[in-house]
Amino acid sequence: MAAEEPTDAPPATEADAVEETRADAAHAGDAESDASSPNASSPNAVVRLWSRYSKRLSYGGLVVATVLLWLSVTPSLLPRGPLFQGLVSAAAAAIGYAIGAFFTWLARYLVSRREPWPRPRGWWWVGLTIVFLAGTVFMLYWYHRWQEELRDLMGVEHLNWTAYPIIVVVAVVVFGVLLGVGQAWGALLRMLARRMSRRIPPRIAGITAATVMVVVSVLILNGAVADYGMSALNNSFAALNNETNPDSAPPTSTLRSGGPESVVSWASLGRMGRTFVSTGPTVAELEAFNKAPAKEPIRVYAGLDSADSIQDSAELAAQELVRTGGLQRKLIGIAGSTGTGWVNQANLDSLEYMYNGDTAMVSMQYSMLPSWLSFLVDQERARQAGRALFEAVDRLVRRIPEAQRPKVVVFGESLGSFGAEAPFGSVATMSARTDGALLTGPTFSNQTWVDTTADRDAGTSEVLPIFNDGEQVRFINRAKDLDRPAGVEWDRGRIVYLQHASDPISWWNPDLVLNKPDWLKEPRGSDVLSAVNWIPFVTFLQVAADMAVAVDVPDGHGHNYLREIPTAWAAILTPEGWTDQKTAELLPRLHRD
Repeated sequence: MAAEEPTDAPPATEADAVEETRADAAHAGDAESDASSPNASSPNAVVRLWSRYSKRLSYGGLVVATVLLWLSVTPSLLPRGPLFQGLVSAAAAAIGYAIGAFFTWLARYLVSRREPWPRPRGWWWVGLTIVFLAGTVFMLYWYHRWQEELRDLMGVEHLNWTAYPIIVVVAVVVFGVLLGVGQAWGALLRMLARRMSRRIPPRIAGITAATVMVVVSVLILNGAVADYGMSALNNSFAALNNETNPDSAPPTSTLRSGGPESVVSWASLGRMGRTFVSTGPTVAELEAFNKAPAKEPIRVYAGLDSADSIQDSAELAAQELVRTGGLQRKLIGIAGSTGTGWVNQANLDSLEYMYNGDTAMVSMQYSMLPSWLSFLVDQERARQAGRALFEAVDRLVRRIPEAQRPKVVVFGESLGSFGAEAPFGSVATMSARTDGALLTGPTFSNQTWVDTTADRDAGTSEVLPIFNDGEQVRFINRAKDLDRPAGVEWDRGRIVYLQHASDPISWWNPDLVLNKPDWLKEPRGSDVLSAVNWIPFVTFLQVAADMAVAVDVPDGHGHNYLREIPTAWAAILTPEGWTDQKTAELLPRLHRD
């Protein structure tokens, strides 16, 4: 968007400056003539108005914008509704315009012509319009075909006919706004360059002006915009964090944080922390399921308002574990949370059912922002929280004689998986320091996951790798993948990475802008269309948009994880007396939230 039509670029020579001044004067004269004409509202006036406006548009920019607009409707990992498709198309078109306009300007700048380049004649514009309309109709037809195929694959409702005009309207409006912002930015750049050229050579003035504009823009975005934006977001999500889910109530048990004798208050736990401690199977439900006397599960949690620092929150959670007797249970589960403090309840419930309540679950909150925002601005806090919580609990467990120690497992989803693997650095260390781990929907910042995937055994794919013959870690898309590779002994301290081939949270990466990833070089995953291909810039935008709707698809697709969780835990821990039949009976009792 920043680059403009060649005739609008900073003048390369004094002759260019004179020519541009004359052209501007002529345009102004045309405007006055049109305004005073008695036929100003006639079709000719519209033509003249378009003629003047088109002089400020880059024909090359519009050509590239059209191509990227068409490519933006190609399929990606998840079904896209009209709003997100319109936004993706507009952003792709804006990037295309910027690329085309920049290279058009660069060609003129390098050739250094003294006279202005000729403008495309009217029939060029007519031709581009016809090609644009015909190509857009054709690509919308294929968009319809691809979306129906993808929605059938995932069991999602088809789009109705109103979606297509919405796509067009959203794309046109947003592209117009982006184009206007880009042209305003370019106008400021040209004005600054002209003023500088009075004292320094024009080419140096142009480069200096561009540098100044880029630096100032970055400072403004990182300064005022970022500060005010984050302040507004923090205030908004702070209000949400103070709310309580309707089904949550202060615990009456001493085995829950926020209840009697707790060292943390109910109010300090935050919205997700209050949900964490007030849900889960009751003793009666456990006994009915396992047909044996059960213990009341322990759940402890430290909220963002429970202490002044991440380290203090972790120590409070560890104190709660001691207070409730969690160190005397058979299993301690350390849950990495997302930004808001959310934990997938299916993990907690599965472990409590498998051990008939003889468990202690512990987690903590480190942010009020939703996972995707925390991922952008709070990654370091997520890392610190994961390390602090595990180390605080591990210190307590190590003081217990080895024969009497409870099993310790770690788990987390999305940014929670990032925090859960943070204390270890490698699968070997994770396997040695825990009795198992289940990490679902990992992100590109999960360094252990990234390193292990990159070092996968030859001949295995990025979406379903095998590492070191599967002796310590297994990567699965579906529960049946736990048996890969067949016939290989799986060491204790088993680790499972659960990742759907269609999960944009796992496969989005800034490198998508200009680099084709392995998962798009290899055969597509089981729930990804074969028509999905890598397109520079476009794929980055598409997968980014998919992230916004990653959980709005049925279980087993996108970022919606549930049915594989109990099977994975059964394979990781092999609880005494647990069977496949029990796993099947447990599934209907599980939920994510």
